[in-house]
Amino acid sequence: MGGKKDPVWRIVATDQRSPRDGRNIEILGQYNAQTEPSTINLDEEKVRGWLAKGAQPTPQVRKILRTQGIEVAGSR
Repeated sequence: MGGKKDPVWRIVATDQRSPRDGRNIEILGQYNAQTEPSTINLDEEKVRGWLAKGAQPTPQVRKILRTQGIEVAGSR
């Protein structure tokens, strides 16, 4: 997402067996590191729902969730 030299990343729920750029199950939010401070838009209800179902966030998404005050079970 975003434009040339202005990336915006989506935070998505996806099956781990899917390819990296494959089909997403659901878009949960977006992250823009180009703004000061970084812009993070999350649908917290959807994120908490996926975490309750056992979804495992990547280390990068885990860090974003932590900055938004969403604790992930089993995080360090």
